Amino acid sequence: MATSTKTRKEPDSGLKQKQSASASADQSVRSFGTRDAMNYYKAWVAKTAKQPMVLETVDLGPLGAEDVEVAVEHCGLCHSDLSVLNNEWGISQYPAILGHEVIGRVTATGPNAKGLKVGQRVGVGWNSGSCMHCHQCMSGNHHLCLQAQATIIGHRGGFASHVRAHWAWVIPLPEKLIFADAGPLLCGGITVFSPLAMHAKPTDRVGIIGIGGLGHMAVKFAATYGCHVTAFTSSESKFDEAKGFGANHVVSSKDSAAIKKLGGSFDLLISTVNVKLDWDAMIGTLAPNGRLHVVGAVLEPIPVAAFSLILGQRSVSGSPTGSPVAIETMLDFASRHNVAPQTEHFPMSKINEAFARLQSGKARYRIVLDADF
Repeated sequence: MATSTKTRKEPDSGLKQKQSASASADQSVRSFGTRDAMNYYKAWVAKTAKQPMVLETVDLGPLGAEDVEVAVEHCGLCHSDLSVLNNEWGISQYPAILGHEVIGRVTATGPNAKGLKVGQRVGVGWNSGSCMHCHQCMSGNHHLCLQAQATIIGHRGGFASHVRAHWAWVIPLPEKLIFADAGPLLCGGITVFSPLAMHAKPTDRVGIIGIGGLGHMAVKFAATYGCHVTAFTSSESKFDEAKGFGANHVVSSKDSAAIKKLGGSFDLLISTVNVKLDWDAMIGTLAPNGRLHVVGAVLEPIPVAAFSLILGQRSVSGSPTGSPVAIETMLDFASRHNVAPQTEHFPMSKINEAFARLQSGKARYRIVLDADF
C-alpha cells in the first residue's frame, strides 16, 4: 500500500460560505500561510483561436476565501487543450490560459479552505470548482454539477507559474507517484478509470478503442484491474506497444471483418477516439448486457440501431472525468500498482512546439510541460 500525503478533513458544513465585498477587499492583505498570496504571475496566453500562445504577466486578483493557490511544476498537455485552443467545441473563451493537468505545490490557502497546507504537493484537473450545495455535489458527484467550473474555460489554467482552484478540487498526491509524469492522470487517467470503476469487474472482457493519450492509460488500468483486454487501433505501428501496455489482443479498428469475428465478446467497450468508426460493427462485439461507453469527444452523432441494443440487452453510455474522491481513488490505485502514463517532456517555454507535436499525432503518448519561468 502506498503512503499518502492526504490531510483532507470533512467540511464543518455543506453550505458554501459567501464572501462579502469587505471580506474580498481584506483578502488582498491577509496572510494565507508562509506568505501573502501574490496577484501577478506569468502565463502562456491564447489570444484567439488557432494562434500561437504568448507569455504574459496576468493579474489573478485577490485569493478567494475557499480557494487554494498552487505553484505549477508540471502540466500535462491534453487533446482537450488543443480543442479549446482551436474552439472545436464552440465554447472557448479568449484570452485563454490552457492547461488542466497540473502538478505543483500549495503556496497559499484562503481562510475557508479545508484540509490542505502550504508546501503540500497536489494536482488540479479538468474542473477547478463546483457549487458545493446542489444535489450532485452533496451526493459526491461534483463533476456533474451544472455549475462546475472547467479549469480552462472562463478560468485561468495551468500553463502558468501559478493556478488557483477551490480547495475541494485541489487533490493531494500519494507519495509514490512519479510527480513529473502524474499530470495526465488528473484528466486522461480519471476519464478512462471512471468507466472501469463503474461498469467493469476483474473477470470481464474489455475492449479499448483507440491507443492514444487516453487509450494507452485505459489499457494499463484495465489490465492491472485483471480484465482480459483487447485493444483496437488504426495504427499497426502501435500493435506491439499496446501489448506492452497490457493488451492480450490487438485488432485494427479499420478491419471490419476482424471486428465482426469478435461478435458477442465484450462486457465493456470503451471508446476513447474522436473520429467516426464502424459503430454497428463495434456494438456488435458486445456480449449480452454489454456496454459501449464513450469518453472520446467524437463530434459526429453515433448511429445506433435499436434492435442491436434491444435483443442483446446492451447499452450505450458516456461520462466526463470524475469527482474529487474518484480522482483520489484513481491516484491511489495508480500509486499502488505503478500505473503511469507514457510521457514526453517539453519545457513550458516550448509550449507552441508541444502543441504542434500533439496536433501532428506524433506524441507517444502524453506530453507534459515542465515549468521553466
